[in-house]
Amino acid sequence: MKKQYRTELVIISDILHATMDCGTSGTIISSIARRTNLSHNSAVEKCQKLIDSGLIETKSEKKKRFFVITERGIEFFHQIQKFIEIVLEINQTKQHAMELN
Repeated sequence: MKKQYRTELVIISDILHATMDCGTSGTIISSIARRTNLSHNSAVEKCQKLIDSGLIETKSEKKKRFFVITERGIEFFHQIQKFIEIVLEINQTKQHAMELN
């Protein structure tokens, strides 16, 4: 069976979760990349999309760039989690129905 890759939505959720865990102090890009299993360049690209969408923001301290989740990002993260739970339930129901046939 072919391994299923993560969807864009799951990657966004992972990034938001990584930034949310660090609170108001934020986290650096290498930490996000490591926690989300993305290359540095992919993490930068995805974070820029989230910044453009107002879901995370950056702050600079001592030549370091920190990524911080916004209130909008926190709300969006919770909505994504609900959506993922629903999809998983649907998939489990579908799998169970297939096993019965």
